[in-house]
Amino acid sequence: MRRTLAAAAAATLLLSLTACANDAASSTHAEAGQTVEGPKVKIMVGGLDKVIYLPAMLTQRLGHFAQAGVNVELMTEPAGVNATTALLAGDVQGAVGFYDHTIDLQAKGKNVESVVQFSQAPGEVEVVSAKQADAIKTGADFKGKKLGVTSIGSSTDFLTKYLAVKNGVAVSEFSPIAVGAGQTFIAAMQQGSIDAGMTTDPTVANILAKNLGTVLYDMRTPEGSKAALGGLYPSSSLYMNTDWVEKNKETTQKLANAFVKTLKWMNTHTPAEIAAQMPADYAQGGAEQYAAAIKATLPMFTTDGVMPPEGPKTVLAVLGAFHPDVKGKEASIDLSKTYTTEFVTKAG
Repeated sequence: MRRTLAAAAAATLLLSLTACANDAASSTHAEAGQTVEGPKVKIMVGGLDKVIYLPAMLTQRLGHFAQAGVNVELMTEPAGVNATTALLAGDVQGAVGFYDHTIDLQAKGKNVESVVQFSQAPGEVEVVSAKQADAIKTGADFKGKKLGVTSIGSSTDFLTKYLAVKNGVAVSEFSPIAVGAGQTFIAAMQQGSIDAGMTTDPTVANILAKNLGTVLYDMRTPEGSKAALGGLYPSSSLYMNTDWVEKNKETTQKLANAFVKTLKWMNTHTPAEIAAQMPADYAQGGAEQYAAAIKATLPMFTTDGVMPPEGPKTVLAVLGAFHPDVKGKEASIDLSKTYTTEFVTKAG
């Protein structure tokens, strides 16, 4: 009986947290994304409250979509791979998620391209449970462990597999566990469902503040990306179906104008000023902790939306190390078709 009640309480908590995130997205659209004379675009974000995808909500909160003359509805899914699914299904016109999905999709015969590159590093952190701190010191210790990812096939799944393979552990020698992000990730670590896992801020900040885990690999900075992955790893971006972009260049340009304006704004404002623009629900650990989480992640962002020149090669090398659709087929991947700088270079 007690277990039943506990399960019911946990389910209620999860539903309420999800509702808060969805309410934040819809209410913000109403208050900051004022209707203008212009096209309507739906964008699915792989977690609106994640700091790595902060430019999406921040652009709306600052009114930059409206200023650019485009009506944007932001929607949220817990993982970037789910945003990709919505994009391919035609439910949305754009997705905010990791650039690596464009390479993965090209290998599967689908043409999707990054239009605005938000970041030059993953912004991800591999966190080891405090209970496993003595057992997991490097990726070589992943063997036999339960490793948390947002979902199977997500970018956290990709990066976890790479770090394992790089350290001599086959992907069949550990168990990837889909635990989402935020409270569900934290609960999985507390309950011992995972020994370590890959997540982002503000989840990282909450884990460290509660002494639930320690950092193993920190990829929130260009330096951290180079150390863990061998180079810059462009991650969060606005990506869209290539056919849609070709047929809707004016609208795409407006989106690029809005996002580039936000990236430049971020570069000239403090973490506290950025945090103050975001929905209050996003600062679950308090305003000060949330600002600190933004500060830790800010180095990953570009200032102009332009793809780092060598970044795509790093991503291809990472996927080629383990991904069955990419490994051994790297020469057939045309990286020039996985991103475009046409729109960001024209953005004011």
